[in-house]
Amino acid sequence: MKFNDLKITTHKKTKRVGRGIAAGQGKTAGRGTKGQKSRTGHNKLPSGFMGGQKAFVQAVPKLKGFKSLHKKAELVYTDRLNDLTGEVDNFTLFKNSLISTPYTKVKVLLRGEIKAKIALKTQLASKSAIAAIKKAGGTFEKTPAPLRKTTKA
Repeated sequence: MKFNDLKITTHKKTKRVGRGIAAGQGKTAGRGTKGQKSRTGHNKLPSGFMGGQKAFVQAVPKLKGFKSLHKKAELVYTDRLNDLTGEVDNFTLFKNSLISTPYTKVKVLLRGEIKAKIALKTQLASKSAIAAIKKAGGTFEKTPAPLRKTTKA
């Protein structure tokens, strides 16, 4: 066999349908019988079209507003920090049941008085809370939220 002897067809002929019952794809041309999809032009209908009935997407009620993709920070108030000493981060707050998980953003807000001298290392804090912590002799450092450790199998 030689390369120039190979019979390769670059363009496949389209199947001629609807050319008589004996032709294989005759009469209904493989479209079944009756109905909108058996007629010509049925491919131009929109994807959600339901035969003139109101489309499902239009029938379902919509919710007002929008849902934010950003998770809100958990709030911790300064009067709850009086029991803590030394360096206070997300894990310390979690151990003392002030936040639900250490892997979330934490915002410290001013409420009441803070007397404890702490080194606060969280993601967010109000200006008044930072001022109160510094007045008590502590410090504030902005740090990113800790990431979960992934285990590779």
